[in-house]
Amino acid sequence: MEIPDLQKYKDKFSKEGFIEKIQRIAKRAGVKLVYAALILYYSMESDKVSLKDKAIIIGALGYLISPLDIVPDAIPIAGLADDLTVLLFVINKIWNEVGDDVKDKAHSKLAQWFDEDEIKGADEIFADKDAEDPV
Repeated sequence: MEIPDLQKYKDKFSKEGFIEKIQRIAKRAGVKLVYAALILYYSMESDKVSLKDKAIIIGALGYLISPLDIVPDAIPIAGLADDLTVLLFVINKIWNEVGDDVKDKAHSKLAQWFDEDEIKGADEIFADKDAEDPV
């Protein structure tokens, strides 16, 4: 799958739009997509993330919010797969800048929408990245 030009979507992003969309699609999207989106959302508040990377994050979250996706969200399973692909692409770019505080905020928010077993699934999505971290 080709990653879209994320700069086209930066105007679609707003904090209110992000929270509204995530709350609406949380269960249908699944814990992994929501966790990835929250990691990016909270990374925007971090001093560790460069302005250039924050611009990419805003584009990715704008893409998530936008009803104009490569694969429309209304299509079961595939409709959110492109969103997850975009989010994971951006997370891979910024992962070394994601601090434990960001992960903790994302986990805290996940706990409002998912049960413990589901949240364990979210941890698996980045387990290999944490294993690579030399800290």
